Amino acid sequence: MTPVDPLLSSTPLLDFRHPSLAALIADRGWGTLPLHDRIGAIYDFVLNEIDFGYNRADDIPASEVLDDRYGQCNTKGTLLMALLRAVGVRCRLHGFTIHKALQRGVVPELIYPIAPAEILHSWIEVETEAGWVDLEGFILDTPFLLALQRSFPETRSLCGYGAGTDCLSAPPVGWTGESTYIQKTGIARDFGTFDNPDMFYEHHRQAFGPLRDWIYRHLIRHWMNARGRAIRAGRLPSVPGLSPPNHGHEEASRAA
Repeated sequence: MTPVDPLLSSTPLLDFRHPSLAALIADRGWGTLPLHDRIGAIYDFVLNEIDFGYNRADDIPASEVLDDRYGQCNTKGTLLMALLRAVGVRCRLHGFTIHKALQRGVVPELIYPIAPAEILHSWIEVETEAGWVDLEGFILDTPFLLALQRSFPETRSLCGYGAGTDCLSAPPVGWTGESTYIQKTGIARDFGTFDNPDMFYEHHRQAFGPLRDWIYRHLIRHWMNARGRAIRAGRLPSVPGLSPPNHGHEEASRAA
């Protein structure tokens, strides 16, 4: 009997046999593509057809992320892994934390002081014909990233509004067969690699506590998602010391 490859297997979170994922894969024809194009097509789907946003929790199955049609680093990563494994692409998770400063502008200023100093983060490592590459550039959908680029036209390095990059004008986010990143400069701690997200969350969870977890699920994340929609539309929330050039003048003009 051939042993099951742990980097191709399904799990409760990587539920790629769920009818919604199976139907998506069949409809897009991803399984028939060459390896490079197969990875790229799925990567582009998660990048641009799953908006940057905040789900109810990190440890939700891929089918729920697909149903939500939005996600952040961890949840979009779960969906990416499930879709890749469904078409025979080996992948694993690399776990980290990021400094909360990267979330400033998305996290409301009223909440920011009591937010955890470090936020659970991950990217996906995928096996290509040339070897293993890191995939993190799928987190911010293109309209969201373009809104940041338009708002900070003279800024090279940005840590805030969901981005952590030293090259805001041209971050390595498009699939070319090489590693992609958009939050790499915000990384605080490295937890190493895991065969699947289920194993990662068995050992690492965001330490909110029961009350703060309830408030996050039912109130704060919806507030953050509303801010994300505003950013995507080019209306960046004002953040002391981080607001775009002329942001204050634009606010004053609108008020007048």
